[in-house]
Amino acid sequence: MSLRWIPFAACLLLAACSGAPDVQTSASTDALEAPAPAVQRKPQAEIDWSPERLEAGDAWVDCGADYRQGDGRPVLSLAYVDLRAAMQDCRATGLMRLRYKGRVTASFAALAERAGKVAGDLGIGKRILDIDSGGGSVESAMRAGDAIGENDWAIWVRGDSVCHSACVLLLAAGDMRVIVGSVGIHRMIRLRSTATSRKELGEELRRISDDLRNYLERNGASAEVYDLMTTVPNRTLRILTDQELEDFGLAGSNAVEDDLDRIRLARRCGTEFLRRRDSFRRAYEAQCVQPADAAHQDVADINACGLTLRTRYGFPDPQCPIESPMAELDGAVLAMPAEPAPADVAAGGDTGTAAPDAAEHAAGDDTSVAHP
Repeated sequence: MSLRWIPFAACLLLAACSGAPDVQTSASTDALEAPAPAVQRKPQAEIDWSPERLEAGDAWVDCGADYRQGDGRPVLSLAYVDLRAAMQDCRATGLMRLRYKGRVTASFAALAERAGKVAGDLGIGKRILDIDSGGGSVESAMRAGDAIGENDWAIWVRGDSVCHSACVLLLAAGDMRVIVGSVGIHRMIRLRSTATSRKELGEELRRISDDLRNYLERNGASAEVYDLMTTVPNRTLRILTDQELEDFGLAGSNAVEDDLDRIRLARRCGTEFLRRRDSFRRAYEAQCVQPADAAHQDVADINACGLTLRTRYGFPDPQCPIESPMAELDGAVLAMPAEPAPADVAAGGDTGTAAPDAAEHAAGDDTSVAHP
């Protein structure tokens, strides 16, 4: 089993298991103080709180990171008041983990948008998308990804999970990704296409090509991801290697978010904090993510490794405990704001339960990268 790690620019970074902090050179200090390039993620559009139900998957909310204890309470409604009730207890931990198993559809995009909004209203600063998906709609994946990118989500693919086809676009948007399960990609198809020739099919796909390229660019992912989504036959699945994930911008720090985060952290916590965090990242990746027994690890083991010796790097930092690596994993509690009043939409939205098996709905996807 291969392990892939992408550092969470905001906080969900895990520490090294052994070894002393690195000594930074003056060149790296200059790099920390140099102005970062101008970057901008796509602002999230106003959320539509119309009645919605999960039609091709199941979701759960948990207030802890240890999935070995279970995935929490099921999400039976996407209405504001019901999502708020499901997340209320997470105010005490400052962490909300959303487990989702199913296809990437419009209702999943609505879930990502609404969960991020409700978590923000409750002052829950750490959000994890614990995903297991064989793919779905490209348009829905980009819509969900924009919500993920603007709401500080980490993304996990556990050893018992996969992230295939359109799901890969979600990884591009995450601030941090911990990946143990397989990540695969193939050609886009329109399952409800009316095309009768290659020319007509090509014209349909070109209509979303610009949006897809722009999405990958603003999230710091390589255009090679687009190339694979237009060339790998849909009947096959190209499983990405560790090196490919890094080369495509799906592993390592999300370049866009990291630029924004370093500016914020330098102002709040100082460049010395950033130097220690950078040293910590390198040691963690070498000693926790890629140890000799990596084949026997899962996400929980990686987390435990980092927690064991992160104090070697002076974390949690007394001045910036919440910004420190792994703050949410050892129970650090955010300074909760006063209880916000429910939004005007609190009474809106319909209740709905998760739909039958995703296979029954696969043909309903519009633009999709369907699992073979």
